[in-house]
Amino acid sequence: MSDRGGKKPRLVADRRTRPTKKKPAPKRAKAPARKARRTAKPRRGGIVGLLSGLVRWVLRLVWGITWRLTAIVALIVAIAVGYVYTTLPEVNVLLDGRSRGSVTLLDRNGDVFAWRGDQFGGVVTTDTVSRHLRNAVVATEDKRFYRHFGISPRGVAGAVRINLSEGRGPFSGHGGSTITQQTAKLLCLGVEYDKEVWKSERDYVQDCRRTTMWRKVKEAIFSLAMEVKYSKDEILSIYMNRAYFGGGAYGAEAAAQRYFGKSASAVNAAEGAMLAGLLTAPTRLSPTTNLERSQARAATVLKLMNEQGYLTSEEMAIARAEPATLSEAAEAQAGGYFADWIMDSGPEFFTRDTTEDVIIRTTLDQRIQRAAEAAMEYIFENKVSEGSKAQAAIVVMSADGAVRAMVGGRETKVTGAFNRATQANRQTGSAFKPFVYATALELGHGPFDTVVDERYCLDIPGSGQWCPSNYSRRFHGRVTLTEALARSYNIPAVKVSESVGRERVRKVASDFGIESDLADGPALALGASESTLLEMTGAYAGILNGGSSVEPYGLIELRLLGEDEPLMGTGGGIGERVINEEAARELIFMMNKVVTSGTGTRAKLPDREAAGKTGTTQAARDAWFLGFTADYVAGVWMGYDDNTPLKGVTGGGLPADIWRETMVRVHEGMEVRPLPMARDIVPPQPEPQPQPRVQQVPRREQNRARPIENILRQLLGVDR
Repeated sequence: MSDRGGKKPRLVADRRTRPTKKKPAPKRAKAPARKARRTAKPRRGGIVGLLSGLVRWVLRLVWGITWRLTAIVALIVAIAVGYVYTTLPEVNVLLDGRSRGSVTLLDRNGDVFAWRGDQFGGVVTTDTVSRHLRNAVVATEDKRFYRHFGISPRGVAGAVRINLSEGRGPFSGHGGSTITQQTAKLLCLGVEYDKEVWKSERDYVQDCRRTTMWRKVKEAIFSLAMEVKYSKDEILSIYMNRAYFGGGAYGAEAAAQRYFGKSASAVNAAEGAMLAGLLTAPTRLSPTTNLERSQARAATVLKLMNEQGYLTSEEMAIARAEPATLSEAAEAQAGGYFADWIMDSGPEFFTRDTTEDVIIRTTLDQRIQRAAEAAMEYIFENKVSEGSKAQAAIVVMSADGAVRAMVGGRETKVTGAFNRATQANRQTGSAFKPFVYATALELGHGPFDTVVDERYCLDIPGSGQWCPSNYSRRFHGRVTLTEALARSYNIPAVKVSESVGRERVRKVASDFGIESDLADGPALALGASESTLLEMTGAYAGILNGGSSVEPYGLIELRLLGEDEPLMGTGGGIGERVINEEAARELIFMMNKVVTSGTGTRAKLPDREAAGKTGTTQAARDAWFLGFTADYVAGVWMGYDDNTPLKGVTGGGLPADIWRETMVRVHEGMEVRPLPMARDIVPPQPEPQPQPRVQQVPRREQNRARPIENILRQLLGVDR
C-alpha cells in the first residue's frame, strides 16, 4: 500500500568527507586602553578651535624659549661664577681690608686712653671669637646663613616688597642681603682702591655701596663664587674682621677692645649683642654716641638670639638685666682734646695719614685729666650764671713741659672740637707782666727796687700821645716791683719795660716760648700781644724750673705695632736758659705775693705754697690765671669765642677759682713741697722821716686846727 498523501524527502547522496586544514582559533583581542574606550571628543571647529590651537602653540613656543634661555643664563652665570672663583684670593688675605692704619694712644703709665684712625685689633675667626658674638651676628644679620647658597630669594623678595610699600625704590632701604652678600660689598666685589680712578677713599667706598640692578647682579655672582671658594665659617670670619662697628673700630676685636677693654673672645652675651647690634647703623648706634640707644638695640638682639635657640630665656633675662657698659677709655670719648692735640702735632705720616698701626706713649696723666675736667664742671655749675655761653680752657703740665692734662672747652666729652687751649690766640693782658719783671731781675734789679706810680705818657710815632692807666684809675706813688706785680699796676710795668728796653722784654718772652707775634709798642708790657694758653703755661713752667725755656710736649715715644724699638722719642722738654736761677727764684717770690696778698688771693691753696699771675684784657674780653706749685704748672683762660666782653669777670675771679679747684684736686694726697723761691730777701728799711714840729694851739682853737693837722699827716704819710 502506498502513502501517496505524504511528501517524500529528497534523496541526497552523503557528503564525502575529505581531509581539510583546520583553521586556527582566532586570537583573543586585548582589552582596549581606558583612553581608547572613551569616546573621542569631537574636535572643535570654527573660531574657538582656532584660538585654542593658537594658545597651545604660543605656550609651546614660550616654554621652548624659556627653558633654552634659562639654560643659556645658567651657563653664563656658571661661567661668570667660575671666573670670579679664579680671582678670589686665600682667606687670610681678606681679613684686614683697611686702607688706613690705626693709632693707639697710651698714657704716662702705659694704659690705653684713646684710639684714632681705622682701628684693627687683630684677626678673629669663628673658632676664636666668643660664641655669643658669633651667634648674635648670625641671629641679627642672616638667620638662614648656614642653609642658603649665598643669596636668599625669599629675603630679597621681602625686602623689595617692604621698600615698595614704603614708597622707595625696590633696592633702596631694606636690602635683604645675606651675610655672604654683605661680605661681598665689604670686599667691593674684588675691586681695589685706585687713586687715579677715585678722588678719595670716601668716593671709593660710596661707589662700593651703590645698589643698582646691575650692581645686585654682580653682587649675586660674587656671592655665589665665595660660597664655592670658601666655607661658611670662613665667610663669617671675613665678615666679622672687615665689618665697621663704629668709633673707628674695624673688626670684632677692635670693637671689643674699643668699647669694653677686652678681647672679642671674652665678651659675654650682653656685650656680644651690643656689638652685633651696631652692624645695622654703627655711627648712630655707637655706645660712645648714645649708650642708652645702643643698650636698647642690644636688648632686641638678645630677644632674636632667644627665639632662634642661641640663648635660653633665663640667659636672655640675665643679659638684659645687666646690659653692657663702656670701658673707661670709651667713656673718655677717645681721649678728647689731649688726643686731638697729639694727632695734630705729631708727624703726619704716623698720625693723620698713617698706613701702619702705630702705638704712641704720651705724657697724659688720667688722674690729673679727670681733676681738671671736674674743676671745670664744678665752677660752671655753681658759679657761672645759667645760660652763659662763656668758654674756658685748662692746661696742666710739669716744670719740664710735659703736658699732664688738657681741657679745651666746657664740653669735656668731645672729639675733634675746637681746642681753645691750643688753637685760640687771645690777648694775654697782665699775665704777660712776669716777663717784664723777669727782664729787670735778670739785669740786676731786685724785688724791692722801687718805681713811681704816677701819670705817665709816651709819644707814639704815628699815633700821638699814649697815657696808660691802672685798672682802678688811681695812682699809688712810689711802690716796689713786688707790690707793683702783686697788685698788677699798669704804669709801673710800662715804666720798667721802657727802662730795661722793650726789645729785651720781647726777647725774654720769646725765649720762654711765646712764639706769637709780640707787639712793637709800649703796650707790650700790658699784654697787648696774643698767645695760646698752651704757650703761656709753658712759659710759666720755664719760671718754675729755674729760668730755662720749655717746649710743651705730649709725645714720649712712637713705635709700630709689634715692634719694641721706638721710631721717635720725646719732641719737647727743657731748652736753653733764659734768665739766671737767682732771678727766677726772686720772680717766684714776687709771684707768690700775687697769691698771698695781691690780685690772685682767690687762687690761694689750703695746704701749700703757690705763685701765679692774673690777667684781664681790655673790656674784659679775656681773663687769665696762670700759676704753679712746686710740682705742677696750670693755666686757665676764660672768655667768649666771639670776643664778647665778660660781665664782672677778671683774672682774679672765676679763672682763679677754676685754677684753685683744679690744683686742689691735682695735689690731693701728694706730699707738700715748698716753692723754689728766694727766702732770704729782706726789704730795705725806710729812712726815718723828720717829725714836723707842731705848734701848740689853744684848746678852743683845736677843733678849727684839726683839718690842717690831718692834711699834714696825709702829706707826710704819718698814720693817725
